[in-house]
Amino acid sequence: MYFTHADPVWNAHPRLRAVTLAVDGVLGTTSGHESGRERREALTARVEERLAAASESAMPEIAAWREAFSRMGLKPTQYRCASEALLRRYRKERNLPGFHPLVDYLNVVSMAFAIPIAVFDCDKVTDGITVRHADGSEVHRTFQGETEHPAPEEIVFTDTAGHAHSRRWTFRQSALSVVSKETDRALIVAEALHPTAAEDLAALERELTAGLPEAGVRIVAARRIDTTDRRLEFSYAGGDPAGGNSAVGDSARGDSVRRDSVRRDEETA
Repeated sequence: MYFTHADPVWNAHPRLRAVTLAVDGVLGTTSGHESGRERREALTARVEERLAAASESAMPEIAAWREAFSRMGLKPTQYRCASEALLRRYRKERNLPGFHPLVDYLNVVSMAFAIPIAVFDCDKVTDGITVRHADGSEVHRTFQGETEHPAPEEIVFTDTAGHAHSRRWTFRQSALSVVSKETDRALIVAEALHPTAAEDLAALERELTAGLPEAGVRIVAARRIDTTDRRLEFSYAGGDPAGGNSAVGDSARGDSVRRDSVRRDEETA
């Protein structure tokens, strides 16, 4: 399988950076152990500090996505990136509903870093994912059971079967590939556009490579995506990475999004 961004996306958004991780063992994900609770508490404290320091629109990570959405012709107060939607909801409710241990963990990581994170059930993805401009033929399944066709030139996550696994880039994920209780293999993607994206994504990756194995999830492959290294290729056969510049250490690799991380629902100002 693979993950990549098409060249026109890079041309339009040269500051784009991403971290991708292919994982398995999701069926065994846990969240109730002591180290997991401590990790979540520490991340939640970072979220509280972030919210106390600035509004969502003033955060550089969010401001960069707002600018990108505006350039795509989208009203940024109507279509918000997933991390902004999560932070706004948490600011109002000081809590998020639980959906799945993996997604719940990724949600709090997304808020702590203000970086949108998507996670896809790899068994529902055909061949791999390309982030590209839609041609209008792609099919997107909503959480209300409806079928949509993204507008031409809208940025979407697509596979070779023509499924749109997201709409409006980091706004809303498809019900087709959302993580569920049946999911065992998943692809995690964090993307950023702000000036310190590379450094912040490296820190986010360090968090994931520590937190995921603690929860019982095995990291199969990982790659930091930038203008010179644009593609992750991975395979679950034998449990070994397909190759490349994985930044994951041996201990993290060892045998040891749902819609809200991943939250792609519409929220208006």
